[in-house]
Amino acid sequence: MGIPTHIAFIMDGNGRWAKQHRLDRSEGHAKGAEVAEATVRLSADRGIRYVTLFAFSTENWKRPENEVHFLFQLLSEYLLEHTEEMIKKGVRIRFMGRMKGLSPALQDLIRRIEAQSFSCDRLQMILAVNYGGRQEISDGFLRLHEALNNDPGRKDEMIASLPETFERYLYLPDIPPPDLIIRTSGEKRISNCLLWQSAYSELYFTDTLWPDFDEKCFDEALKEYSRRKRRFGGLDEHPS
Repeated sequence: MGIPTHIAFIMDGNGRWAKQHRLDRSEGHAKGAEVAEATVRLSADRGIRYVTLFAFSTENWKRPENEVHFLFQLLSEYLLEHTEEMIKKGVRIRFMGRMKGLSPALQDLIRRIEAQSFSCDRLQMILAVNYGGRQEISDGFLRLHEALNNDPGRKDEMIASLPETFERYLYLPDIPPPDLIIRTSGEKRISNCLLWQSAYSELYFTDTLWPDFDEKCFDEALKEYSRRKRRFGGLDEHPS
């Protein structure tokens, strides 16, 4: 396989990195934001078209209130600082997740940035914020149910192709599924990230903590991906 079209990153290990360096957790998150920005630049340089960053999950609300507040403040600062540069580099910025629960100021910022970067076509960066895979599927089924009720004449047609029909009701239905999901910090699970879309994704786990994830780590993941054979439930066309 060559270069993946879409990579999703589960950016884990900021807190542990801070602890190892005897720093406050907030400093680990700040370093992680720097690495995220560098990773998007690397992805564009490698010819990757879509990058999803799992930035804040629906489960992250369980964290201490001051940490949650800092994470959203950091997100806002990151966007305000880097959006203009990313647009110049051809990066379209998109968001997936529930807007409800985010502050009005952050919601306005998100809408403004999505509009400003709409025409960029080198790479799409998707920030998963207040996102959970289960929640996305639940929300999708609610929207599908509403569509069926509003257009009963198409019910049989829509049900006949249900998987494809359902996908149109996910948060960003035009985004292709991730070819590769990279999780840092040594944890070997996807933690409610892109549950529907990851059916045939290649998974890559590294012990490296996210703030230490650099160009070498990135290229090691790409090299490992290139060695894999994706069959999508079929047989290998060129068995060794």
